[in-house]
Amino acid sequence: MKFKSIALLSLLATVLTLSSCANIKKKTTDGTADTSSDTGSMKDGKNDGMSLELNGDSDSNKAGALKTVYFDFNSAGLSADTKETLNNNAQFLKSNPNVKIQVEGHTDERGGVQFNLSLGEKRAKTVREYLVGLGVQVARIATISLGKEKPVSFGHDEESWSKNRRANFVVTTK
Repeated sequence: MKFKSIALLSLLATVLTLSSCANIKKKTTDGTADTSSDTGSMKDGKNDGMSLELNGDSDSNKAGALKTVYFDFNSAGLSADTKETLNNNAQFLKSNPNVKIQVEGHTDERGGVQFNLSLGEKRAKTVREYLVGLGVQVARIATISLGKEKPVSFGHDEESWSKNRRANFVVTTK
């Protein structure tokens, strides 16, 4: 019992210490307080003022200029529109060399769990291979399949399904 109380107090002290550190303002070279936010534009200006958050994703527009790409039914092939979006994503990644991402492959609700996990993996890997082909270092791109487990649209029609057949981007390092 005594050990649990000490462990709990230690955890609480750590959380309070870390949360108070988040509000410390940094000084700039001219002695003024730095008011930039970690969720805003990057200091080097390469992010073009877009929101770039750690663990931010392209589905919620919190992954800088990275945009989600979409796929046809039962396909991991890249359409012309998808390639254009990926070209822009590659340019953003090459301009921001510290940014690492995770590509999440998704499917619509149709099909079995294993089939959809496999298709989501193919989509994520196809996106990674395309970005690498455009000059983005493979070590900066992780992939995962979420299959049909994380839809962005909950309808049961083609309009909803087309929004869920996607690969989105999550910022893992910035």
